[in-house]
Amino acid sequence: MTGVRVLVGTRKGAFTLTSDGQRRRWEVNGPHFGGWEVYHVAGSPADPNRLFASPSTGWFGQLIQRSDDGGASWEPVGNQFTYDGPVGTHLWYDGTPRPWKFTRIWHLEPSSTDPDTVYAGAEDAALFRSTDGGQTWHELAGLRQHESAPSWQPGAGGLCLHTIVQDPDDPERIFVAISAAGVFRTDDGGQTWRPANRGLRSDGIPDPDAEVGHCVHRLAMHPSRPGVLFMQKHWDVMRSDDGGDSWREISGNLPSDFGFPIAVHPHEPETIYVVPIKSDSEHYPPEGRLRVYRSRTGGTEWQPLTAGLPQSNCYVNVLRDAMATDSLEECGVYFGTTGGQVYASADDGDSWAPIVRDLPPVLSVEAQTLP
Repeated sequence: MTGVRVLVGTRKGAFTLTSDGQRRRWEVNGPHFGGWEVYHVAGSPADPNRLFASPSTGWFGQLIQRSDDGGASWEPVGNQFTYDGPVGTHLWYDGTPRPWKFTRIWHLEPSSTDPDTVYAGAEDAALFRSTDGGQTWHELAGLRQHESAPSWQPGAGGLCLHTIVQDPDDPERIFVAISAAGVFRTDDGGQTWRPANRGLRSDGIPDPDAEVGHCVHRLAMHPSRPGVLFMQKHWDVMRSDDGGDSWREISGNLPSDFGFPIAVHPHEPETIYVVPIKSDSEHYPPEGRLRVYRSRTGGTEWQPLTAGLPQSNCYVNVLRDAMATDSLEECGVYFGTTGGQVYASADDGDSWAPIVRDLPPVLSVEAQTLP
C-alpha cells in the first residue's frame, strides 16, 4: 500500500515519521544526529530511499549526511564546499563592508529526475550543486557575482539562501530566495542570474520599490504550472503569473499577511496554504489561535482551517521550511511548530491531528509519498 514518510529537522536532531496511505497511525524514528541543529532534511523524488540532511553545531560546524535506506542509517558525505565566487565583501546594516562567510546549509533541494544531483542553499547567500550524491559540492558562482551582491544585507536570521525551486519543464531554470535580498532567477543552469522582484514593496529599506533588498520568506510552485509562483514575504502574500517577472498581492482577507511558510496543493494549482502570525515582532498566531489558511482561488479568498488545532493560548510559530504536502489522492498537509508539535491533515486541511508532540523546535518538514 502507498505510504507517506515525513522528514522533520529540529534544533536537536532529525526525525522520520512513517504511515500507510490512511495516515492515521504513525511510527516515529529518531532522533538522528541527536543534539545537532538540522535545518533541513530532504528526500530525492527520483529515489524514495535516498535522503539528505544538513546537521550542524557550533563546535563541529556544518556536515552533510546521506541515507540510502530511507533514514534507517546515515553516512557523512562530501563536506567540503568549493567556493568559486567572489572573496570580497558585502555590506552590513550600517553600510560598512563585511566579508562573505560560510555559516550553514539552510536548504537542500534534490533533483526531481536524478538521485545524484542535489542543490544546497547556504548562509551567506551561496548556491551549491552536487552531481555525485553529495560527495563533492561546487558553487554556482554567478549568483554571488551579480552586480547587486555587494549591497545584499542579512535578514534577522542571517543572509540565508533558504528556498530553491526548480522548473520541472526546464532544468536550466531555477529560482532562489535570499533573506533579505529577494528572488533571483537563472535560465542557463546557474551561470547568470537576474532579480525577479518587480512589484514587491518593502517599507524600512531606502527605496521601498528597489530591485533588490526585499525579505522573501518562502516560494512555492505547482509542477503543472511552473510559470505561476506564490510567495510569503515579510508582510504580504504575493503571486506571479509570469515566472517572477512581476508580482501582485493576494493577502485578501487574511487576519495578518505576515508569516513564513507557503505551500501549494499537489493536485489543485489554485489551492494554497499559509500560516499567519501576528507580526514581525510577535511571532505567534493572532489571538493565540493556531489557524492554517487555505485559498482555493489562488489567493482571492482565504478560509481558516481550525478543526483539531488549538484555538486558545497557543503561541508557537511555524518556520519557513516547516510546511509540506504529500501527493496522495486526498492530499495530506503537514506542518511543525517551534513548540515541537507536528500536525497532519489527511483531508486537504479540513481537519488536523498531531502526529507527535514535545519534539525540539521544528525547523523543517518535508513529505514523501512512498510506493
